Amino acid sequence: MLISEVRGGFMLCEKCGVEVSGEEVFKYAGQNYCEDCYIEAISVPKTCDPMAVRSARLTREKFGQRGTDGLLPIQKRIYNYLQEHGEATREQIAKEFKLEQKELEKHFSVLRHCELVRGFKKGDEIYLTLMNAENKASKSII
Repeated sequence: MLISEVRGGFMLCEKCGVEVSGEEVFKYAGQNYCEDCYIEAISVPKTCDPMAVRSARLTREKFGQRGTDGLLPIQKRIYNYLQEHGEATREQIAKEFKLEQKELEKHFSVLRHCELVRGFKKGDEIYLTLMNAENKASKSII
């Protein structure tokens, strides 16, 4: 929904369309959101975050998690896809798993923080691959 509408003191969330009373509307980046959509909009994980990597490593060690232990099913499927194919662009993965780029970035961030997947540049494109994969074509790690 692109335009929020006012109905009897209520507005519609511009993302999900739910009716929200005027005092419960959250404004962010020029749009009106319900609380759930607002939290989702502001809580985008950072892929390159050393503290998140450290936190994930310590948490996984504490719970005895290795490899894909503790991941969501979609994250495990992305990991297995990269294991099978070696490398893929974000667009290829998004298409394969029918994910929006924003959703893929959230899963990539988790996989990156768990030190399972990394990005690298090949030519003009960014590829994702397993963290332990040797990739001589990579110029820089993301």
